[in-house]
Amino acid sequence: MMHLPADAPDTPFLAVDIDLMSRNLERTATSAAERGIALRPHAKTHKVIEIGRRQTELGAVGLTVATVGEAEVFAAAGFTDLFLAYPVWATPSRSARLRAVAERTTLTLGVDSIDGVTELASGLAESGVRLMIEVDSGHHRSGVQPGDAGAIATAAVRAGFDVAGVFTFPGHGYALEGRAKAAREEAEAIAGAAASIERLGIDVPVRSGGSTPTMADADPSVLTEMRPGVYVFNDAQQVELGSCSFADVALTARATVVSRSGQNAIIDAGSKVLGADQPRWVTGGGRLPDYPDARIVALSEHHATVAFPPGEAPPVRGTVLRVAPNHVCNAVNLANELVIVSNETVIDSWIVAARGRNN
Repeated sequence: MMHLPADAPDTPFLAVDIDLMSRNLERTATSAAERGIALRPHAKTHKVIEIGRRQTELGAVGLTVATVGEAEVFAAAGFTDLFLAYPVWATPSRSARLRAVAERTTLTLGVDSIDGVTELASGLAESGVRLMIEVDSGHHRSGVQPGDAGAIATAAVRAGFDVAGVFTFPGHGYALEGRAKAAREEAEAIAGAAASIERLGIDVPVRSGGSTPTMADADPSVLTEMRPGVYVFNDAQQVELGSCSFADVALTARATVVSRSGQNAIIDAGSKVLGADQPRWVTGGGRLPDYPDARIVALSEHHATVAFPPGEAPPVRGTVLRVAPNHVCNAVNLANELVIVSNETVIDSWIVAARGRNN
């Protein structure tokens, strides 16, 4: 049984092992530096000011964010270089918010269409905002084909923007097979897009890619920058993908066994704590690092059913368990704070400052 310290909050809560997190941060920063790839971590995973500062102290060139709201939070906290890594559609109200952010920090925005450039120009001309052209490297979400990047870069230059470079998200690396293949396709798409732009006489100083599953295979002969996010904590998905082990999972939900039935234990953390992400290829609704053969077979809002294999008795009522969420980014966005522990002693709590800043 895990015994919580007297100053720990009631379960369920999200706990961060600061020693494991620090190791994750340092290892990735060292790996990027040794390969000559700039590190721009994606802050959408942690949404925490203290963690962003640790990343920049370890050499990150800036932070990646997913929304204008996240950019506002980190700019207000003093971060000086932010990249909004998706195609921003600049409505008048959003343009006003972006201008305010750009007054406080170096701000780069993603774009993947000439229409997008036109909309950005209508509200952000002479704002100092830079643009990055997004290309599709196989994930088939946003982004243009590499050969079309030049036309968008030309439109951006004509509209008065500085084109900082090209970027992609190799999201198809989130699969049981194919992480290395996704990294190769990432490099091919980035190289093709850069060539498309350079043929038109426009420099491409930044070639940005990378995700946690693919960063080990990132090609330093093509990429100048990578933007992993989950690596700071890791999660059950990363364990099942093989990009880390349970020993690398720094964030876990702490949950209490409140009921038992046969081989099942019912814990007091459900989808409103763990998140509801469950891709087809994962083996349950989360994983228990201390019980690797157990599986979360059902998620309710406030409870989860954990099935233990034959011959392994479920923990008794009152036992506190560590649960690795499938997708840590979703779990963090559901929490007001993260409880910071070292050797299972509570040493601090950090506010999830950008929680809910999704627009």
